[in-house]
Amino acid sequence: MKKIFITTAMASVLCMGFVSCADELNIKSIDPQSTPTYTVEGLLAKQYATLGLTGQKGPAGSADLSCDEGESGFIRTIFNLQELMTDETAWAYQADNAIAPITNLSWNSGNDRVNWAYQRLIFDITLYNQFIAEQTGKLSDEQIAEVRFLRALNYYYFLDLYRRAPFKLTFDDSLPTEKKGKDLYDWLDNELTTIEPLMAEVGAYDNSENFGRADRGAAYALHARLALNSEVYTDGKVKDYQKAIDYCDEIINSGKYDLCREAKNGYSGYQQLFMGDNDCNPEAMKEIIFPIRQDGLKARAYAGTTYLVSASTIAGMPYASTGDPWKCMFAREDLVKKFIPDGKIPMATVDDVLKNPTKEEVIAKDSEKGIGTADVIAKAQDDRALLYMGVGGCEEGKVRTINPGEAITGPLNGASFVKWSNLHADGSTQHDQNYSDTDFPMFRLAEIYLTRAEAKYRLNGSQDGLEDIKKVQNRANRTDLATTVNDQTLIDEWCREFYMEGRRRSDLVRFGLFTGSKYLWSYKGGAENGAGIPAYYDVYPIPDNEIKNNPNMHQNPKY
Repeated sequence: MKKIFITTAMASVLCMGFVSCADELNIKSIDPQSTPTYTVEGLLAKQYATLGLTGQKGPAGSADLSCDEGESGFIRTIFNLQELMTDETAWAYQADNAIAPITNLSWNSGNDRVNWAYQRLIFDITLYNQFIAEQTGKLSDEQIAEVRFLRALNYYYFLDLYRRAPFKLTFDDSLPTEKKGKDLYDWLDNELTTIEPLMAEVGAYDNSENFGRADRGAAYALHARLALNSEVYTDGKVKDYQKAIDYCDEIINSGKYDLCREAKNGYSGYQQLFMGDNDCNPEAMKEIIFPIRQDGLKARAYAGTTYLVSASTIAGMPYASTGDPWKCMFAREDLVKKFIPDGKIPMATVDDVLKNPTKEEVIAKDSEKGIGTADVIAKAQDDRALLYMGVGGCEEGKVRTINPGEAITGPLNGASFVKWSNLHADGSTQHDQNYSDTDFPMFRLAEIYLTRAEAKYRLNGSQDGLEDIKKVQNRANRTDLATTVNDQTLIDEWCREFYMEGRRRSDLVRFGLFTGSKYLWSYKGGAENGAGIPAYYDVYPIPDNEIKNNPNMHQNPKY
């Protein structure tokens, strides 16, 4: 897919189908200075590229949307609404636009970050509708089905985040209607069922030339995720757990995928999934069912994995993989305790801090004191504990703390993440020092194993999924293996395996832990140790501008 992906800037597309938001979103021609001339290959590539890019001139310039371009991408907008308020991560700068209400779970319908995600989903769907309308009958059913899958993926996030969508399948100037809850769930279920047999066979695009195109495996993975959340999305009207199991079986029994297990040049199998060469490393590729493609030279954006790498990095950290560290995100104590229950993570003290150290001096000091990432992994006895509390990035008199206390004050308020990296496992040079090559694994095999385990448990309390959980844990060389399948085992394992991958909020909602007071974490409800919040925060509000511009749309309850 990289051959197709890197040609996206030439695709000139008129996007005026969702007139309800046209004024607010500034939806316009992708290249208003040009006539709409393009190749079909380039136009197909644009459909995929909208998941990874934000405009037509690299990271900034000729943006898709009218907001801050760096904030407008699919990965970044979804990630922020799925992670920044959870027990996994926090944003270091609470004064940044619309961040504090996200951290404290106190947002409203005027929150910009809630609006940016909504804008991105509408924009993407508009592109897909145009492509489908204009290319049906000209291209193969398989190519059209790929774009229908991408459209379904975006509608899935409307269902997950907002429980309703401005729904439209045509490309014209009519207003979208509203589709919500069970109706939207049923449409997604039927749409995926319709397109699956039209798509390429499972694993058809697992080679480097076509890696990143959606085949039947991608559709099955989305269908399994949809079905696992069926009870939540339909307010208890549908419980499609057997369907989730069946789609997981289709993927696992195909024999086309396997967990990334084999260490390479000191990097664990788990670590390689999130590195800059995960699109050409066969060990990583065999686990990734559907990635969002990234390239530091030819697909630059501040909203893809560049965001995840740079926002996690503080200058001076050893093995930093970017020359542009933003030092914005850190791990909450609650995440640390998923790996090290007593919270006693190896960490630097003020006396350990060096003045203007070299990289080599930082590594030596971390090794001497036993406070590097390798020491965290050894303490956790789990390869997935990719956290750092060493001297790199510390300041004189200031070191990382596991808990910031009453208020978040900066990037040293918690452990640094080293999960997302632009380094290449094979030792080759990254394409650019400041922009990430690392593809985003939207679906990977570990999710399928955990989905099957949870679906079996939810269906009838079955313990049959224990072996699936252990497969995932064994890949990570975890020593404290699960002994039973229950709610706590499952929700903790989802966290350990998928932290910082843009899904934590959804998992907490499914287990009834996101709102209320059954499970508290730091700053939930705006309190240092957490406080209960009303259940209506399980979904986001419809943005004010959408309610204003489209009378077909209605606000979610209590907003």
